[in-house]
Amino acid sequence: MTINGVNLVFTDLARWINNYLNGLWSFLSDTLWNVIQRFSLNSHPTGIYEVLDYESTLEIHDPKGMRATFGKIKTVRYLQDNIIAFQDYAWGDGDILHNYRTNKGKPVDRYRSGFKTYILLSLREVRNRGDMDEFTIQWNIRRGFLTKDGYWATDVSQPTEHLKVRVIFPKSRPPHHLSIEESNRKRMRVLGRDAQKQLPDGRWLVTWEMSNPKLYELYVLRWIW
Repeated sequence: MTINGVNLVFTDLARWINNYLNGLWSFLSDTLWNVIQRFSLNSHPTGIYEVLDYESTLEIHDPKGMRATFGKIKTVRYLQDNIIAFQDYAWGDGDILHNYRTNKGKPVDRYRSGFKTYILLSLREVRNRGDMDEFTIQWNIRRGFLTKDGYWATDVSQPTEHLKVRVIFPKSRPPHHLSIEESNRKRMRVLGRDAQKQLPDGRWLVTWEMSNPKLYELYVLRWIW
């Protein structure tokens, strides 16, 4: 009995140590990643601007997923001088970018590269380092959410301070399972009930947000409805 008890104690101790080391390694790797990223950004600013705040809203209008609208508000601060254009982009299932509209700049070119469609906006003025702009952009999507397992991805292609993603579902078809996936790092976590609420008109709102999302990460909000 004593030997078995000792073995059991050592087994529990070994399991605890293993869990502790795994947690410690995860913490250290995340911390190291953030330090390297911040040092790199401070030494060599990435791109022509940084994002101070990014808020997006996808609304699916009907229970079959035939019609949807996507809108975003992006507040940026320029990191270089003599900026005269801003590049937007989009991707997704179905027919996207119908009735594209923006409060700032004029769309002057559109082209496809890989799975993304890029839209070039002429700012019609010169922006310099330290200047700020707030872009409000919206477009319609047709036949984009026809399956029972849907997703919406957000690509962090510029240094970003705050990210907020909202998806609105029709009253008669709420989501039953929600998760966030970090595609590049192969991580996934399930969202709790606090991420979802019913609006006064019966529609369902899902909200997810975070500060300082990792640069070049693809965050995918997935659902089953």
